[in-house]
Amino acid sequence: MRKFDEMYEQLPPSGVGGPVRAHYQAYAQWLSQQSPEVMAARREEAEMIFRRVGITFAVYGDKDEDGSGTERLIPFDLIPRVIAAQEWKDMEAGLVQRVTALNRFIHDVYHDQDILKAGVIPREQIEGNAQFRPEMIGVDVPNNIYSHISGIDIVRAPDSAGKGEYYVLEDNLRVPSGVSYMLEDRKMMMRLFPDLFSQHRVAPVAHYPDLLLETLRASSPATTAEPTVVVLTPGMYNSAYFEHAFLAQQMGVELVEGQDLFVKDDFVYMRTTRGPKRVDVIYRRVDDDFLDPKVFRSSSTLGCAGLMDAYRAGHVAICNAVGTGVADDKSIYPYVPKMIEFYLGEQPILKNVPTYMCRNDDDLQYTLANLKDLVVKEVHGAGGYGMLVGPASTHAEIEDFRAALLANPAGYIAQPTLSLSSCPTFVESGIAPRHIDLRPFVLSGRTVQMVPGGLTRVALKEGSLVVNSSQGGGTKDTWILQA
Repeated sequence: MRKFDEMYEQLPPSGVGGPVRAHYQAYAQWLSQQSPEVMAARREEAEMIFRRVGITFAVYGDKDEDGSGTERLIPFDLIPRVIAAQEWKDMEAGLVQRVTALNRFIHDVYHDQDILKAGVIPREQIEGNAQFRPEMIGVDVPNNIYSHISGIDIVRAPDSAGKGEYYVLEDNLRVPSGVSYMLEDRKMMMRLFPDLFSQHRVAPVAHYPDLLLETLRASSPATTAEPTVVVLTPGMYNSAYFEHAFLAQQMGVELVEGQDLFVKDDFVYMRTTRGPKRVDVIYRRVDDDFLDPKVFRSSSTLGCAGLMDAYRAGHVAICNAVGTGVADDKSIYPYVPKMIEFYLGEQPILKNVPTYMCRNDDDLQYTLANLKDLVVKEVHGAGGYGMLVGPASTHAEIEDFRAALLANPAGYIAQPTLSLSSCPTFVESGIAPRHIDLRPFVLSGRTVQMVPGGLTRVALKEGSLVVNSSQGGGTKDTWILQA
């Protein structure tokens, strides 16, 4: 299988050395002058600071002695992923195009359904989708924006000429997480290696909370000039609670739980020590099913009864909008290039990974015949769960997955196993290549904008292609070099 490394033009058998790509040369020269002892000391310092600040995530599958979920640090790697200015410019244009089309699509499926009438996407794949919310049909949202915060997962893999080509692996449009790690990784790098930032013109990311607040305020109902924004969290036991609290603090807005809110006369209010305060925009980090017990899951204590009434009345904005998940389901992903052509009349700038839809008999038969070579994913799966990486699986695992696939073909898609690009990473044995991806965070308000870069996730296990933090992955700072 061909390989592509972000730093080295040709990766030698040792995984380190060889000709360095032009945009990495200054950094590679600096790195060659750092002793393993200094790097190890810096890594220990970073871990100590992250632990002190409380930058952790919960792992539900692991249990402490008292039965609660374990809290882990997401491992932080000292070696940044560096992207040249022109590469980022091209990627940014592709991200704006993709998220614009996805927002047009979500509006369409809850209104005129032109793309279904045109037969571009089968109607049953929308109306039978678990993330399709009939309650949203005909509901107008400010600026027709549904996914205000989109996390688009991008990978790079070698093409036939051995050059790296970017692909979109996944669209995360419901409650994408990870941006706090992007911000904290940058702060940590600037603290540990201030000299590097005087040598490199690295585009800043620290203004993300300002852009986020601007985006949220732009989504406010037109009934108020000074909108009140809150972050709605499921609570401190949620795996991403650190991020919820961090973003609320960075934006200077209240962090609330469902019990802090109530609805009166189709308006949402927050309980405060000085009496009720009207809420105009809710940046929710709670899934649709738990938002309103009167409409969705009646047993939910995480949301606010009557919230959907206020939402339909146009008295509150919910970001991301209810029903947005219909566009980030993996069974809808293969149609995004067609959405771009249908709504924008343009060719996609960023490619999809070739995808087999197992609901189609031909695709199912191909998948069943090639399970050992493919990655197979549940259409509703997330976090690296519910998937088979064929080349890394045992015969027994493949046969178990074959049975699951035959039992519910429509619940799966399959893709070729991409050789994700690697990046030098400081691991226990020293510096070695590890596979990475990138999640830029795209903000859609009155305009579509983003900070340069995103969260680079790294698969710390040698040879692993699974970068998710829940599966042992770590993170890196992402540098976009300014021209």
